[in-house]
Amino acid sequence: MTSTYLTENQDRFLSELLDWLRIPSVSADPKFHGDVLRAAEYLKTRLEEVGLDNVELCPTAGYPIVYGEKLIDPALPTVLVYGHYDVQPADPYELWTSGPFEPVIKDGNIYARGACDDKGQVYMHVKAFEVLNQNGGVPCNVKVMIEGEEEVGSNNLGIFVRANKEKLKADVVLLSDTGIIANDTPSIEVGLRGLSYHEVEVTGPNRDLHSGLYGGAVHNPINALCRMIASLHDENGHITIPGFYDNVQVLSEEERAELNKAPYNEEEYKESIGLPATYGEKGYTTLERTSIRPTLDVNGIWGGYTGEGAKTVIASKAYAKISMRLVPNQTSEEISQKFQQHFSSIAPEGVTVVVKPHHGGEPVVTPTDSVAYRAASLAMEDTFGKKPIPTRGGGSIPIVAMFKGELGVDSVLLGFGLDSDAIHSPNEKYGVFNFMKGIETIPLFYQHYARLMKEQQA
Repeated sequence: MTSTYLTENQDRFLSELLDWLRIPSVSADPKFHGDVLRAAEYLKTRLEEVGLDNVELCPTAGYPIVYGEKLIDPALPTVLVYGHYDVQPADPYELWTSGPFEPVIKDGNIYARGACDDKGQVYMHVKAFEVLNQNGGVPCNVKVMIEGEEEVGSNNLGIFVRANKEKLKADVVLLSDTGIIANDTPSIEVGLRGLSYHEVEVTGPNRDLHSGLYGGAVHNPINALCRMIASLHDENGHITIPGFYDNVQVLSEEERAELNKAPYNEEEYKESIGLPATYGEKGYTTLERTSIRPTLDVNGIWGGYTGEGAKTVIASKAYAKISMRLVPNQTSEEISQKFQQHFSSIAPEGVTVVVKPHHGGEPVVTPTDSVAYRAASLAMEDTFGKKPIPTRGGGSIPIVAMFKGELGVDSVLLGFGLDSDAIHSPNEKYGVFNFMKGIETIPLFYQHYARLMKEQQA
């Protein structure tokens, strides 16, 4: 039985994952270039070991894409598995209770950068193939494509996909870069928000100035930037950029009521992040604010003197990074243009503004009536003992819309992480329960999917 094989091999599966997590595959920092390549090589070897064919490192202008396949019969459906082996920077290191690249298991959790996002979840798929090999093999065709640049915008993935459409041809994309509501409440994300990300630069005098000699006579760029940022929301939490909400998809009262049926405890939510109150757009619940409504947040702000002690200067420049999460019918191009135009227009006299767009992505809603979704739902019901709840996630996975546009296929977001896993933060973790539950569930997805597709074609 699958559960017996998992139990017998759990320690080995975990040990292999920990070895992979020890490789600091930080794509954003050039000093980890060699480590990112090592992580790709590690994955290539593991995919070969579990029996995938034609495993290769496909070169791109950046980091390679790890590809492998198991093609059983052209008459059978094909699943394309996507994930990423790169991870976020671990800074600030001093806030980690153990080394970010020295993984430990404690209290039932794996602590390391990439434990949940996304190495731990990718490795579930690797071990799922091993489990399937012990239970009659993969029941349909499988292609695996794992990239190394997701955390820096997947700049080369679209180029690779467009150049390899036949190679990547599939009936559905399966990925695990999302999560569930709770370990006793399975769920499948069916909606993701898009993203528009910018860096802004506000310049005042041609050099840093003495705040005693010049204070009160010139516009301080940091003061100006703070006022500009503060003006981007009104007293009700609405974003003030003209036309920002023009194309926002508005859900019906019935759809909103259905969304709010998901298990949620406001007090537990506040306690988990150490806050006395939640905050957001007036007229919407916390669940709605983090899924079906667009947002604008400052992700970083800096300028002037930030070292030890005092230095009384008026900085020449101030900077901020600002991201906007988008919902269906908004586009990253539309919102980027509106943000750039508005932010430049609100600059006070005495400073100049430069807005530099970074990466973006489109919002997406995946169908819940597809064969693939039904297969994922049945698989989760088998392993969790209850039917998963369809949810809309607050994060962004821009490649989901790209896969739909370039390959013409929908994705199934079969993730097993938790909101409390601290991805992108110090002390990222992933539950051993979740890791093993994924390895148990994914093979069942393939079995249900192959069966349902066969029934549909009969």
